[in-house]
Amino acid sequence: MKTTILKSVVLSLGIALLSVGARASGGEPAGRGTLEAALDTISVDEIKADIFFLASDELGGRDTVSPGQRIAARFIRSRLERLGIAPGAPTGYFFEYPLVSPRVKESDTWLRLKSGVSEVEYTFGGDYWFTPGTPMDLLLDGEVLFGGECDKRGIDKLDVSGKWVLALDEGKLFGDVEKDLLERGALGLIVTTAEKYSKKPYGERFSTTLAAMRRGDVSWPRGDASGAPKPSLPVIFVSREALARSWPEIAKKDSSLPKPGAKIDLQASHKRAYLGDGGRVMAENVCGWIPGTDPVLKNEVILISAHYDHVGTSSRDGQIYNGADDNGSGTTGLLALAEALVTRGPLKRSVMLIWVSGEEKGLWGSQAWTEKPWLPDGAKPLCNLNIDMIGRNAPDKLLITPTKARTEYNGLVRIAEACAPLEGFPELGSCDAYWGRSDHANFAKNLKIPVAFLFSDVHEDYHKPTDDPEKIDYDKIRRVARTVLRMVEGLQEPKLDL
Repeated sequence: MKTTILKSVVLSLGIALLSVGARASGGEPAGRGTLEAALDTISVDEIKADIFFLASDELGGRDTVSPGQRIAARFIRSRLERLGIAPGAPTGYFFEYPLVSPRVKESDTWLRLKSGVSEVEYTFGGDYWFTPGTPMDLLLDGEVLFGGECDKRGIDKLDVSGKWVLALDEGKLFGDVEKDLLERGALGLIVTTAEKYSKKPYGERFSTTLAAMRRGDVSWPRGDASGAPKPSLPVIFVSREALARSWPEIAKKDSSLPKPGAKIDLQASHKRAYLGDGGRVMAENVCGWIPGTDPVLKNEVILISAHYDHVGTSSRDGQIYNGADDNGSGTTGLLALAEALVTRGPLKRSVMLIWVSGEEKGLWGSQAWTEKPWLPDGAKPLCNLNIDMIGRNAPDKLLITPTKARTEYNGLVRIAEACAPLEGFPELGSCDAYWGRSDHANFAKNLKIPVAFLFSDVHEDYHKPTDDPEKIDYDKIRRVARTVLRMVEGLQEPKLDL
């Protein structure tokens, strides 16, 4: 990003903040202190202006720890300052968490697959790729079990300890499978394409990540204060054609392959090495604190979150992934909510507003916050409301998880179901399939609190350079933000059944 562009961005940022300051310090709106006055402050024009800034080319796609992401963080912080919302982190508005950024040592990184007496060595970045995972030197050797599609019912009773599992990739995420296999002692996951696979070829799919790993531009969370990285399961992606050089059976139709759990004639050895840890890098969530006024209920904190990072700029062709919907929409919806809460005035329960980074990397920011949550003394989290991608698709389409189909279904969702029709969403659809795909998952897992995730579904521009501000339904974001405000109002009842 050129210096002149950065200067213009900072200048634009300053102008935007001055206008917000003028609104915040001007005369109070009529009816200040009422829900109706607060609802009226949520404005399409402000939401649109914010998204056009945050999803502009000058911010470069807001990749975590990039200059554009840090500009977005300062933008959010300054908005909170102008609104008079208190800092929500130990040393200010930024809740920081540490990362490492090592560079792959390709000369000492390889994959070897052996069948019978024949062994084939594969080239990193040509025949196989791996997800960043844990940046630790590895040398792993073991037999391979066939896991098929890695449906939990097919592998949950297998003895995977000390073994590799070969999975067929239909385009779904393996996050839950990886966690399960790691806990059960598997060496790692080898992934190849299934017949149903319809995404980009692996070489194209991982080109940006590969280039970043070679430069040392990919970051990972540090696991603890000592700097030890968090453990993760090694995951290797091998094209089906390349895998057939070692295991010809993969050339068959999927229906003719072994059943999950079958031991196959394949041994895998994998080594990866890194050049140092790249030094200490800090990423930041942005947090704003709105204290409650009830002597008892103020210690029950409503957590409202949205991720403000995106996937950045392609190193292959320079295209910028602006992320207007993902998640410029949730980011600006939460900014609009912040202003509305100031207009609403003091509530009985406290509210923590959390804009998290690292979501696109693997829910890193919410993981860091929920593992070591910062709240004032005596305060405890009550619930989490998370908004992500709320600005596209049909005007009346809004999805939620958990629904009644999940055991996590709760009273917070019931409040959402009551509030959404008031804002033009007659019936909330299900996004249970996305339960683990956004930051609410960490609030549920690590804090054991009720969560609700509002989402308007994916679309043809999801994770593409074409996710631009011109395609956003700004009134829809306004109505989702108003829905969340109504939910916060509903959470002020002294006795709640969540």
